[in-house]
Amino acid sequence: MIRSLLCLALAVFASSTPLSARAAAVAEVSSPNGRLKLEFDVDGDGRLAYRVARDGKPLINDSRLGFILRNGRQLLRGLALDAQVSRSHDGAWEQPWGERRWVRERYNELRASFVERDRDRRRFDVVVRIFDDGLGFRYAFPEQPALGEVQIQEELTEFAIARPATAWWIPAYEWNREEYLYHRTPLAEVGTAQTPITLRTDDGTHLSLHEAALIDYAGMNLMKGDGGQLRASLTPGSPAKVVRRTPFATPWRTIQIGDRAGDLVESSLILNLNEPNKLGDVSWFKPSKYVGVWWSLHLEKESWGTGPKHGATTANTKRYIDFAAKHGFRGVLVEGWNIGWDGDWFANGWNFDFRKPTADYDLDGLAAYAKSKGVHLIGHHETACAVSHYERQMDEAFARFAKLGIDAVKTGYVCDAGQIERQDIADGPVLREWHEGQFMSNHHLRVVQAAAKHRIAINPHEPIKDTGLRRTYPNWITREGARGMEFNAWGHPPNPPAHEPTLVFTRLLAGPMDFTPGVLSLQGRGQPLQSTLARQLALYVVIYSPIQMAADLPEHYAEQPDAFRFIKDVPADWAETKVLNGEIGDFVSVARKDRNSEDWYLGSLTNEHGRVLDVPLSFLDAGRQYTAEIYRDGADAHYLGDRRFAFLRETRTVTCADMLRLRLAPGGGQAVRFAAKAH
Repeated sequence: MIRSLLCLALAVFASSTPLSARAAAVAEVSSPNGRLKLEFDVDGDGRLAYRVARDGKPLINDSRLGFILRNGRQLLRGLALDAQVSRSHDGAWEQPWGERRWVRERYNELRASFVERDRDRRRFDVVVRIFDDGLGFRYAFPEQPALGEVQIQEELTEFAIARPATAWWIPAYEWNREEYLYHRTPLAEVGTAQTPITLRTDDGTHLSLHEAALIDYAGMNLMKGDGGQLRASLTPGSPAKVVRRTPFATPWRTIQIGDRAGDLVESSLILNLNEPNKLGDVSWFKPSKYVGVWWSLHLEKESWGTGPKHGATTANTKRYIDFAAKHGFRGVLVEGWNIGWDGDWFANGWNFDFRKPTADYDLDGLAAYAKSKGVHLIGHHETACAVSHYERQMDEAFARFAKLGIDAVKTGYVCDAGQIERQDIADGPVLREWHEGQFMSNHHLRVVQAAAKHRIAINPHEPIKDTGLRRTYPNWITREGARGMEFNAWGHPPNPPAHEPTLVFTRLLAGPMDFTPGVLSLQGRGQPLQSTLARQLALYVVIYSPIQMAADLPEHYAEQPDAFRFIKDVPADWAETKVLNGEIGDFVSVARKDRNSEDWYLGSLTNEHGRVLDVPLSFLDAGRQYTAEIYRDGADAHYLGDRRFAFLRETRTVTCADMLRLRLAPGGGQAVRFAAKAH
């Protein structure tokens, strides 16, 4: 009995003691500032693990690495370090458009090569790039006789968070893809989650777990392992989750790290782990704002299908073109313009023709009319998930758009998760895939590459997740991939005030989002928006996208001319971005500098609790005065009831030495334009 209890105690001790206390590091690399260190170790069974320390304290405990293969034994044990090579890099690169113009890229890199000690001597490298604000690591498989085709059933990458933490996450493998409100739970209560997943440890350290450069691979989700660690769960595919031939590399597994929530937003780690621009000059893409029939469709005032309510008519589109020209908007998006929307298009995307307009829509004439007004049509390709059908038409469709001067296209993949329709040969069987599986990873890249040949930018909705590939393919400009404004039209519930200050620190860490803000009517389909008027303006600064929609109907903007002025003034391309304050799900304030002037803009918003925030204006340029054009909640504003519309616009002169007090109503916000005065 005593012996049994002793054995049990030893087993408990072994399972609860970090492996770092029992295994010596075989390789290590530190960040340029020395605060972060990653170590690899291989235990007595040849199992590979990594761990991460910050300021000498454990941040990630020993976490396993490896694979389960469909066409071979596990790549998990019997491994040994074979070689290691280190290098450092410090440079900067310019974004053609973005949250900031210049991005610093400074990291230390370790390439550690591991080989099986017996039998086939299969091998792979783990490449680590460690920055001051986090790290990324990836597996790289060299060409080798024992591994030709690699069929990956599961990637065994783990993230064993060393401290108790709070997590913000949305579920994976649910029917509505990424379009869920975020859970806030203890880390121990996380189910199977999509990435990015954001964590705040009990000592205040903020982390975001995600991936970068998702190419020809299945998207990674995270599930809870039996030891409480998060473990990779690759999106399903057939015959395996991933099928590749060596040589190849996986996407980067990323850990962004900061002392405050805003550090995660200011990080460029995801972009820096992607390859440089492969398209060359993309100055033909112009960051801008646009209008269109989209909100009217969600209100059911107009329809996608033809008939008496059809939104995509020649006359209606001319009305929007005239409105855009009058108020300085570059783009007009019209959905429902092409053949195939009549009937149950949700169930049958095979009826769509992406080359032919409906009889009541003069595509050629409208493109010419828009051009005469200094406006561009924005194309629309909804696939209803008939993806192979779309691929057979897309090059011809892009070519036609290019001839008409249509240089941006919104694509769509409306169907339940796991219902992407794939047909490898005409008249062959139709197979079902997931939105973030390997098949769709390759599909989205084919679309972006095909569009680039015609100098067209792509904005996918119901997309694959953003992993920073906009650096490599700068015509991949934005995407949806979260619960957007349309849920305020018909969602039950509509988006609550905590949603957007959560998105900033979760989904938006992956990249830009086409959130479609600016609904100044504050009214959905039979339900009010949970927002004040000023909050709708703040969204243009807080939620980044290089194309921003003024989503409301033209007649509603005519009713709110003071608020509409900010929407007309605010740019969509930035020279610099700073997060002034913020807590996940509570509040956030963001300042951005216009890339094409000396003006700065500020957006701030809160959850259901009103608050007062004092913001130093030290981000403004020294030695210059600014006219602060302030758009704020009225004294009695509230996101519930008629007080949503309580709103004030005022001006004052400020400098970088001043402090600005932001009074945010419950569910409210504030937007400010700092117009630079001449010296």
